[in-house]
Amino acid sequence: MADTLDLFEFVLPPERIAQEPAEPRDAARLLVLDRASGARHDGHVRDLPAWLGPGDCLVVNDTRVLLARLLGWIAGSERPVEALLLPPSGAPGPEGEWEALLRPARHCPPGTALVLADGATRATVTAVGAAGRARIRLDWPGQVEDLLAAHGLPPLPPYVRHYRKPGGEDWARYQTVYAEKPGAVAAPTAGFHFTPELLGRLAAAGVEIHRITLHVGPGTFRPVRVTRVADHRMEAERYEVPTVTARALTRARREGRRVVAVGTTTVRALETAARSGSPASPSGPALDRAERDVTEDAVVAGQGWTDLTILPGHRFLAVDALLTNFHLPRSSLLLLVAAFAGRARVLDAYRHAVAAGYRFYSYGDAMLIL
Repeated sequence: MADTLDLFEFVLPPERIAQEPAEPRDAARLLVLDRASGARHDGHVRDLPAWLGPGDCLVVNDTRVLLARLLGWIAGSERPVEALLLPPSGAPGPEGEWEALLRPARHCPPGTALVLADGATRATVTAVGAAGRARIRLDWPGQVEDLLAAHGLPPLPPYVRHYRKPGGEDWARYQTVYAEKPGAVAAPTAGFHFTPELLGRLAAAGVEIHRITLHVGPGTFRPVRVTRVADHRMEAERYEVPTVTARALTRARREGRRVVAVGTTTVRALETAARSGSPASPSGPALDRAERDVTEDAVVAGQGWTDLTILPGHRFLAVDALLTNFHLPRSSLLLLVAAFAGRARVLDAYRHAVAAGYRFYSYGDAMLIL
């Protein structure tokens, strides 16, 4: 019988939802889970050098979050509105038009005039789609990047109390310290816990640190709206696995060394790259390949779009260990973690985390699954 979504439920008291990040970053708590035995250890992220060692390959997602959230109101009223501008996902629309997530979408039919960025610009809704998506035409004479630099806000998740007006610290804390390539509209939050000093300690311990890019889109954090888990599908997101990373990880796997993914976004990029080189697996999305190796333990360099949906029963080809935050009940991220470590093991660990006072979600604590 197929898994249903209610099998991925757990009780999460509201006070367990983190409202502020740990300070310093690596002071966040860390629950280490052995997925083979179920053994658990409570510690802190700063303890990572005790769990990782020579030859391990730590892979991080170096996407940079866009300050793409604009606040304003519906013209002619006092009704607040916000628009989250989304990077182009296909053929460009008419000049000046952008895809956006509008909130509240039900009050923004086509033709609605919006005043955004505290009055700095106006926009008109030209089309609407599902789940709050719309197209808007911006009345802005310059580059949109300049508008966002001057008026854009970090796209904090709505369960954070200062969602409407982020504080100054959120500009830095809602990015990883290694964020480099702009393009995400949500952060790869497992990476929040690293400091330059911790990365230096890991490197000194012989851990190789490699980068991929996956520009996190809004679909990653959307609620799963199907009853049967097997019916869930992810929205496509842009990714890149550089040649230097692909070669290093392929070499590590052939030598029996561990590939440790930082975050579910890194997992999806690496598993997509591994499947593009495996003759036993679907080829997945089209890639601009920098190299191709058809052996099953290869990670293939390339860039493109991935809609890879990782559910229980998935056969992992590229990832041996995972560092991840604690996720929502019934979410696509929890489904991925359950696929990696087993539903019963993960839910048991989550129940322990709740009882032990771990903090959940974007600004919360972390779990290392070995």
